[in-house]
Amino acid sequence: MSSPIADTRFSVLDRSRTREGHTNAEALRDTVRLARELEGLGYHRFWVSEHHGVPGVAGSAPTVLAAAVAAATRTIRVGTGGVMLPNHRPLIVAEQFGVLESLFPGRIDMGLGRSVGFTDGVRKALGRDKDDAEDFSAQLDELLGWFRGTSPTGVHARPAEGLTVPPFVLAMGEGAAIAARAGLPMVIGDLRNGEKMRRGIDHYRAHFRPSPWAPEPYVVISGTIAVAGTPEAARRLLVPEAWSMAYSRTHGTFPPLPPAEQVETRAMTSKERGFYESGLTGHIAGTEEQVAHELETVLKETGAQEVLVTTSTYDREALLDSYRRLAGITGQPGQYT
Repeated sequence: MSSPIADTRFSVLDRSRTREGHTNAEALRDTVRLARELEGLGYHRFWVSEHHGVPGVAGSAPTVLAAAVAAATRTIRVGTGGVMLPNHRPLIVAEQFGVLESLFPGRIDMGLGRSVGFTDGVRKALGRDKDDAEDFSAQLDELLGWFRGTSPTGVHARPAEGLTVPPFVLAMGEGAAIAARAGLPMVIGDLRNGEKMRRGIDHYRAHFRPSPWAPEPYVVISGTIAVAGTPEAARRLLVPEAWSMAYSRTHGTFPPLPPAEQVETRAMTSKERGFYESGLTGHIAGTEEQVAHELETVLKETGAQEVLVTTSTYDREALLDSYRRLAGITGQPGQYT
């Protein structure tokens, strides 16, 4: 009987997190470098994200960064996790992915989300408001129509029309229902809230309508996974992001990642400490044996076909080591297709 891990694809989302003492340019180059390393380890996809006006994230233009990643690699699939569709006109998104697919045929994914920015200032700068997220389903239909050449405008998206770029819906809130109605693969997280994630997956599978894009449900679960030689070393990988999240919850801004050793010596208010400790819990983290056991459990519970790993940390060498160890758990490195 085969292991659920052996039957599962493993992919990575890197958010180009900036680090204290390092530049935005370094963060973007780190992302491209990591993609090359992960291609050699046999990961299936490498995705980049869209954030606007966030001090701790350099990845603001995912299709541009995806082009750089695809140009630096040869076989790994490259895509977005995701392009936030309410921020853009669907025609422009179709054209951008049409260009990517034309340049790197058979390797491009189109992950799509419905966020319209984290703050009022960002939404104002984008010319959007919170209500624009409610139009996501219609925007998604319009976008897919550009690839099929069915726009009622009489306009044709060049070079997108006639190309097949696999679309994925990032399931936040109503995303699972939208993905099911549209008949699209779904990315859902996070691993820290297993019950909510399972409810979303169950709804998606129960209401899925086959489409030209996907004949049956396809579930990608996402979240943080950290693997190291000891449980303590794995936990330290989680420290920088946990602190940045705690800081954002208490100060309203998301900072660059600090080194773990600095965080561990910082004085925190009780509120900060609560958010920080919460941020360290619920992830899949530990030694290879511990992580393999937790992965087996979550894959059996969810029946997911793919795992999208979203780990961020200050120490890039330790991060790469974690991905090497994870590749050792999930199968022979370099053997995924």
